[in-house]
Order: sequence, then structure tokens, then C-alpha cells
Amino acid sequence: MDDNSKHGIPLALAAYGIWGLLPIYLKLVSAAPADIILVHRIIWSLLFCGLLVAARGRLAGVLAALRNPAVALRLLASSILIAVNWLVYIWAVNSGHILESALGYFITPLVNVLFGMLLFGERLAPLQWLAVALAATGITLELVAYGSVPVIALALATTFGLYGVLRKQVAIEAQSGLLLETAVLAIPAALYWLWFADAPTANMANNALSLNLLLLLAGPVTAIPLICFAAAARRLPYSTLGMFQYIAPTLQFAVGVLIYAEPLGERRLMTFGFIWAALAVFSVHLLRRRPRMPRPAATAVAVVMAAMVATVATVARVAKRWWILARCFPVGCMSPQVSGGAVFLRR
Repeated sequence: MDDNSKHGIPLALAAYGIWGLLPIYLKLVSAAPADIILVHRIIWSLLFCGLLVAARGRLAGVLAALRNPAVALRLLASSILIAVNWLVYIWAVNSGHILESALGYFITPLVNVLFGMLLFGERLAPLQWLAVALAATGITLELVAYGSVPVIALALATTFGLYGVLRKQVAIEAQSGLLLETAVLAIPAALYWLWFADAPTANMANNALSLNLLLLLAGPVTAIPLICFAAAARRLPYSTLGMFQYIAPTLQFAVGVLIYAEPLGERRLMTFGFIWAALAVFSVHLLRRRPRMPRPAATAVAVVMAAMVATVATVARVAKRWWILARCFPVGCMSPQVSGGAVFLRR
């Protein structure tokens, strides 16, 4: 195993593990609207990254990057993409759409495969084509049968996939790149915060201390996984990096269903079914390449797939229990009540 893979694999695992649990943090700060949370993510991430870069004596690298027009232009584009991704995700989680957000990040590995083909000239194997076709079928059936498109999921997958493409092309250290991105976003974010934000929580003097402390944590909560991801993207092949993205949506899916009791209806379950089938095919393709994969990467595939199976099985048991109770009791006599993420029935 080369040094790139040795360091890239733990970085990818850390990034996606933190992202998978991010909905819990966002729910804790949901007293603030999505635009205010986004402003805090930008401002405190800038300060956090600035301290890291200064402590490591890397400010010279930041200034050097600014003198390269190609690097500066790519970082400008990536900053816009990540801001859009953050805003969509924050709004989705705090509006009760954790499952659709998870769907978006389940789709992202397949989007990465397409971007690898279109932008990096990577050739797709037959199983990769089948995986992409299954995912496209699931989304198309949702559109045709139910007249709806998973807009949140597609927006998250596209913006984050393109963000990864741009960061892969930028020869700059992860912390320095994120520092420049948040610096680009900080000025418009600060102006918005000072002059246009009218939510009560926009003024930190009016907030509870606990909320302010949680909002201050937006810096490390945002920066640490992004730094890990950007560093992993430069060390791993893009198609291999997509493999690790199963971790985040699996955790998000479990959080949405088991902690916050979001409904998993027939329409959404059908779409998830096609996406899961696509990911299963994609995983078979990856496992068949095992002799050319680092051993820790192959182990990571097995662990992540086992976690996905366990999550789906747990959700299926919850759904089956609800179906049995609904059949055994008159509909008008029972109503669902959510407490602590579990679904109870109340007469």
C-alpha cells in the first residue's frame, strides 16, 4: 500500500463519519434559521482555519495560491458550490428532510463515477454502467409514477460532486484551500448578517448561552470533515473516494428514521430501493477489483456494507411493527406519537 492510500483512507473515514452525524448537530441549533446557521458556519470556519494555518506557518502558501489565477478561479467556484451545498443541507435537515438529504449522498458516489468519466477520462466498467442505470431508473420512476423529483437529493449530489472535482484539481493544502474558500464567502456573509438578517437569533446578544456556544462550534464541525475530505481527495483515486461515501448517508438514514422518526413512505422506499440496488452493484464491481485495492480499503467496503445492511434491517423491523399495529387497531382509534425518536401509538 502506497503512502497516499495509507493516509487517504483514514481521512476519508473520518470525514464521512462526522458528516453522517451532522444532522444531530444541526437539529441542536435549529432555533436559528438556515441562513443564520450558514453565516455562522462560514465565519467561524474562517477563524478556525486561519488559526490552524497560522499555527502551522502556512500563510505563505495561501498568498502564493492567490497569485495563481487558475487556482484562485477554481477556489472561487468551489466556494460558491460548497456554500450552496451547505445552505440546501441545513434547510433540508431542519425542515424534516433528513431522508432526502441521505438519498442525495447515496447518489453522490454514482455522480462521482459519471464525473470521473466525463471530466477525467475514466472508463466505466459494465457493472458501473448498470449501477448508474439503476439509480437513474429509481429517480425516473419517482418522476413518472408520483410526479415528483428529489430536488434536494439531486442538488446535494451535484454540488458536492462538482466541489470534489474542483478540489481534486487544486494543488493546495486542504486547510489553506478551505481558508481561502471561507475568506471568499466571509465578506458577503458578514454583510448579510449585519444588514439583512432579521431573524431574532441573528443577534447573538438575544440568544441563550447554550445556543451561542453551539453556533461557535459550527467552525470546527464544518472545517474538520471538509479538511479531511479535501486531503483524502488528493490522495485517493476519485472512484475509490466515492466508495467511502456510503458511510455518511447510511448514518444520516439511521438518524432520520430511528432518532427523528421521519416517515419512510412507499414512494421514498421505492427510490431508496433502486439506489441501494445500484450501490450493491457498484460494490460488487469494487470488490471484484480487490487485488488492486489496498487491503484496508477492501476492509472498509465490507464494514460499510455491513452497516448499510444492519441499518436497512433495523428500519424494516420498525416499519413492519408499525404496519402490524396499524392493521390490528382501527385507524381512527390510534395515532402516531413521536418521543425521543421512537414511534409510539396513542389512543
